[in-house]
Amino acid sequence: MTEGSTIDASPGDLSQHIIGAVIEARSAQQPLYINAGGSKRHLVGRDCNARVLDVSGHTGIVEYHPGELVITARAGTLLTRLTDALHEHGQMLSFDPPLFDGKATLGGTLACNLSGPARPWSGSVRDMVLGVQLINGKGELLNFGGKVIKNVAGYDVSRLQAGALGTLGVLSEISLKVLPRYEHCLSLSYEMTAQEAVDTMNQRAAQPKPLQGAFWVDGRLHLRLAGAMDAVEHTARQWGGEVLGASDTSWCDLRDMSLPFFAGDAPLWRFSIKATAPANTALGNTLIDWCGAQRWVRGDHDSAVLRETAAAGEGHVTLFRGGDRSSEVRSTLSAVEQRLQQRLKHSFDPDGILNPGRLYSWL
Repeated sequence: MTEGSTIDASPGDLSQHIIGAVIEARSAQQPLYINAGGSKRHLVGRDCNARVLDVSGHTGIVEYHPGELVITARAGTLLTRLTDALHEHGQMLSFDPPLFDGKATLGGTLACNLSGPARPWSGSVRDMVLGVQLINGKGELLNFGGKVIKNVAGYDVSRLQAGALGTLGVLSEISLKVLPRYEHCLSLSYEMTAQEAVDTMNQRAAQPKPLQGAFWVDGRLHLRLAGAMDAVEHTARQWGGEVLGASDTSWCDLRDMSLPFFAGDAPLWRFSIKATAPANTALGNTLIDWCGAQRWVRGDHDSAVLRETAAAGEGHVTLFRGGDRSSEVRSTLSAVEQRLQQRLKHSFDPDGILNPGRLYSWL
């Protein structure tokens, strides 16, 4: 692959097929559920039982400019395809997204706004989006943003797609900023309580060190150092702890939610709260990630109690997986926020045919 090369660029008839399917569905007032890899159908949002619009064939890297640190790909492209292409040039998706056994796609990752353990330090998928092409609920092919890092003109509609769960349009192409791979990575592990881990995470994060991951589960704190070899090795000597070998898969397992903590059918709740909020061991089985800012809880809990807990930590809680996905899985919005969401939805999808109810029952 050469500088400025274009690969996998044959568009075929899939864009027109998708546009035609949306126009037909709008005419028939028939809701659609947008699906590619299917790895996140029962995650993040509510269940959507509409007719499936399969976009899994809309794949391929359209443009990749290693020297510009920019890649553009169709939304149905598997993340593994992107990571392989980037690896050839010593680059990476800095937001460390979950691959979900190789089924995760670029469009689904952006739609669900999913980022991995490096998110507090290297940014989210939302932060890396430069531009998108999407098909709105009228069947119009629209372009927003650009394919260069300096493009900042106009409203940032591209980033609105992060977490919209496909309710604003069918993503067609996405341009992302990418970053160079780390020269060296090393993991440290310590035995400590949840509260000790929260305190330690925040102390370590305040230091000018190459920290790129911090999570606690089952009585152990894990820290990931990544960057220049000298800086990583020097920090490891200063911080001590057990050095984990190259065979350790903890970070990949955390990223892909395949740690033993995530196994089973018990409801999975995600807290997004202040990093320094006290550890709440009364909630039972817990995993603390993102230096304390993201916390996972398993089990059947009263959602009202969890929302009070989240509010005390200046954040919110979501029923991420399992449980009753026909009811609301997100925190209640204010009347003003609801109106803004509804106006956005009406602008992009006036007939409400794209992923109806996936984000909220009233949207």
